[in-house]
Amino acid sequence: MTFTIWQALLVGLWAAFCFAGQVWGTYTNRALFISFGVGLILGDLKTAVIFGATAELAFMGFGVGPGGSTPPNPLGPGIVGSILAITMHKLTPAAALTLSYPFAMLVPFIITLIFTINSGSMESARKAIKEGKYRKFNLMSNVTLWEFMLFAFVFGFAATLSTSALRAFVQIIPTWLMNGLTVVGGLLPAVGFALIMSTMLKKEYIPAVVFGYICVAYLKIPVIGLTFVGIAIALNNYYNNKKGSAVNVDSENAGGAEDGI
Repeated sequence: MTFTIWQALLVGLWAAFCFAGQVWGTYTNRALFISFGVGLILGDLKTAVIFGATAELAFMGFGVGPGGSTPPNPLGPGIVGSILAITMHKLTPAAALTLSYPFAMLVPFIITLIFTINSGSMESARKAIKEGKYRKFNLMSNVTLWEFMLFAFVFGFAATLSTSALRAFVQIIPTWLMNGLTVVGGLLPAVGFALIMSTMLKKEYIPAVVFGYICVAYLKIPVIGLTFVGIAIALNNYYNNKKGSAVNVDSENAGGAEDGI
């Protein structure tokens, strides 16, 4: 399967828009969101969304950067992994995630390079605004954003046009190694959730974690059903805490009134 130059251009523009969220602080730079657009452009939305959901499970945890480190970036798998999953239907989403994961490690280096190159742009922008040079101020204020978008466009454009090379590379991988990559890709979501739990888990949340495990492992509740269970628990905790806070406030007010008497 090959794609047209127009499809490559659209994927590049979509990648640029999604990657701009890295600077905007929005959630456009998420694996599922990126894969959705790629699937829409390349004509296989179902496969792309299935892959994006698999990748999203992993990057929910990989988005946490312990110690201020730069975590793997979902742009690489979102573009390359989606293209691999679409062009090679025999390739499982887990294997496509594993094969595209090196690109997730590459993108943070580019991010660091761009930030390093433009480390003095804010000072230049501040100087320009003091001197009344508003065009220069606008340029220096947004140069990092434009470079991010330029990189993402080139990345998406090149990845779409190089599908033949990607497919040839995958085809030379022996079956035993591909099976191993599939297993590794299936473990990545577990690693992602482990990272989340290592940074967010508190002792008061342990019963909810155990209850979720029981629902999945023993009661065989599907993911959507488990989501509704989680919503019910969250709402119960929210309203109970709110009620407890109101009772405490009333108790304090009553105590204050008695002191006044």
